[in-house]
Amino acid sequence: MTGAAPGGVAPLVAVLGRGLVPADEPVLTADDWGVTRGDGCFDSTRVVTDDSGQARAEHLIDHLDRLAASAAALDIDAPTHDEWVGLVQELLAAWHTPGEAVLKLVLTRGREWLPGRPTAYASIVHRGQAGRPGQPGAADPFAARRGISVVTLSKGHPSDAFAGAPWLLGGVKSLSYVVNAAAQREAARRGADDVLFTTTDGYCLDGPTSGVIVVDRDRLRTTPTGATGLLGSVTVATVVDAARADGWTASYELIPVGDLPAADGVWLVNSGRGAAPIHTLDGRPQPVAERLTRAIARYAGF
Repeated sequence: MTGAAPGGVAPLVAVLGRGLVPADEPVLTADDWGVTRGDGCFDSTRVVTDDSGQARAEHLIDHLDRLAASAAALDIDAPTHDEWVGLVQELLAAWHTPGEAVLKLVLTRGREWLPGRPTAYASIVHRGQAGRPGQPGAADPFAARRGISVVTLSKGHPSDAFAGAPWLLGGVKSLSYVVNAAAQREAARRGADDVLFTTTDGYCLDGPTSGVIVVDRDRLRTTPTGATGLLGSVTVATVVDAARADGWTASYELIPVGDLPAADGVWLVNSGRGAAPIHTLDGRPQPVAERLTRAIARYAGF
């Protein structure tokens, strides 16, 4: 494939109905609703490639389930799981770079001037190039697993803002990420690595690209979906299930921001970088227990 990124590892791109295409070949038109309105959805997960060059996408079906739910909420006629899996398998068969990479699946409503034909494509990008320096979310994922600094930013709504309001698209992984990107730029301006969104009534939400895990005395908590409008996190669910199987008390509940300073540990987790322990919150040191960090990372599959 052409279009090698800095560092020498070329990304891979595949378009539904066309298969693999050169990475620098345009796949969207000027009138695509995903470009002009952010009208679409996406999902992403980690790709792990062993030393022999065999690549696998982790929790792929769970991410396809979430993508299908997003598409349904947007009333977009989504490809079937089998169609997505076939496209992903084509990418994985052509990807041989050992280590970690990011698989992204993108679905838009398609062309404004040619309605009724959604655009669907997928890409694999080497982990070290998924978020270039100077861009939101560009922090080194491997460094993030050792610890990050975070600022809290209000999302401007209460914890139950999405109750009974499906048109607000709570739980949809929309292409409209401009607020998330703006929040991460604000974090950078404040000298921090990432953001924890909060509600106007004082509860934790999630990060721009991550879910939150709070542990206090072997009691694990994470923010629920539903009325909060949060996207269900595959990685958070994986952590919760593994913790429960290991004998922990783990629950989905509203977490007061005021509980965080006294917690044994707080992590932002996602499928790309795993579990990132927060060592500094709003400029103040936050406890980080190495034992707990190892446990959360193991539960997350890292």
